[in-house]
Amino acid sequence: MVHEQRAALADIRHFLSRRRLAIVGVSRNPRDFTRSLFREFASRGYDVVPVHPGVEEIEGHRCYARIQEIAPPVDAVLVLTAPAVTNEIVHDCAEAGVREVWMHRASGSGAVSPEAIAYCEANGIHVIPGECPFMFLPDAGFPHGVHGFVRRITGRYPH
Repeated sequence: MVHEQRAALADIRHFLSRRRLAIVGVSRNPRDFTRSLFREFASRGYDVVPVHPGVEEIEGHRCYARIQEIAPPVDAVLVLTAPAVTNEIVHDCAEAGVREVWMHRASGSGAVSPEAIAYCEANGIHVIPGECPFMFLPDAGFPHGVHGFVRRITGRYPH
């Protein structure tokens, strides 16, 4: 079941104002969507830190197995994992002192987990439960602009 809580546009803008982000679940496959999102943040000047156990580096950036290992710490975490993994990631965020989490979703449940949302809310972690960051990055390209446009005309775009 997909949690239907929606993020406010102001919350999304605040998250995107953070400059040092951990991106959890970046794939080993350079053609994977997660890699294109990682590259997009990096190309926009974000200090992105990949998190993926068993991988030493991604796109020239040192990769960490867990959020708690990142030094210096990150400002926020973007989660691109399956919901069951998201449940573990939010516990890592709490332990590492991270107070902002975005659970990616373009379709289906994405990384969104109702249990993880409840954990974040109970532990003072601000959560964006869904949405694709590409829709909110200026000039992100054709498919992302269309996605955002469709969400606007159907009333599902954050406000």
